[in-house]
Amino acid sequence: MTDVLQIGDRTIQASELIPLLANYQLLPQLLRELIIDEAIALVECQSEELAQAKQRFYAEKQLNQVTDIQAWLAQQGLTIEQLDNIIARRIKLEKYKQATWGPKLDSYFFQLKAKLDRVIYSLLRTQDPGLAQELYFRLQAKEQSFAEVAQKYSQGPEAQTGGLVGPVEQSSLHPAMVQLLSSCQPGQISPPTRIAEWFVIVRVEKFIPAQLDEPMKARLLNEMFEGWMQEQQKQVVISQ
Repeated sequence: MTDVLQIGDRTIQASELIPLLANYQLLPQLLRELIIDEAIALVECQSEELAQAKQRFYAEKQLNQVTDIQAWLAQQGLTIEQLDNIIARRIKLEKYKQATWGPKLDSYFFQLKAKLDRVIYSLLRTQDPGLAQELYFRLQAKEQSFAEVAQKYSQGPEAQTGGLVGPVEQSSLHPAMVQLLSSCQPGQISPPTRIAEWFVIVRVEKFIPAQLDEPMKARLLNEMFEGWMQEQQKQVVISQ
């Protein structure tokens, strides 16, 4: 048998690797990395790109001195060449994502935009329909502020913030809540509406349209990449 790895006093032999990966549920991660290797095989990483990325990496890890870098590498069980390969691989993967899904970003964004739009709203909810109607009339008559009523009567965590919720993406909300908020103008107080076990009253404070800025581009690129990765992994059967 061939010894391939020494960890402390334990020697790991080649024949043990696959069973260990399976026992620790690491085979899917290995498969993922192999799929990435195949995908980025023809992508190039320039030396200038690598040098800049290494400096950013050192700054993020607060490795300011050569001794700091050497100590960190020893702790991770890496050589400087292996670290270079890891960083270069990340660069290649980002290039691959950009080349593959970058041209599709605009259409993907507009396809999802309604779900990505955010909203800030005030919420009051109770399981008592009579109380909900009474509180609605109080709010309409401006006898109390929404924040006061929500803080005293709302039965969810929003009571701690005077009813204020958000900003939240509409995709994270109950579909009936999305429909209710969409039907309201900012500042308008909705009549009590039944959603699941609750009678809710809402007031839209502000709609915040999603924008295809750099963070959103990165997020959507990763979403498309992960969708692709899931499909690739489904096509491979892992056998031992």
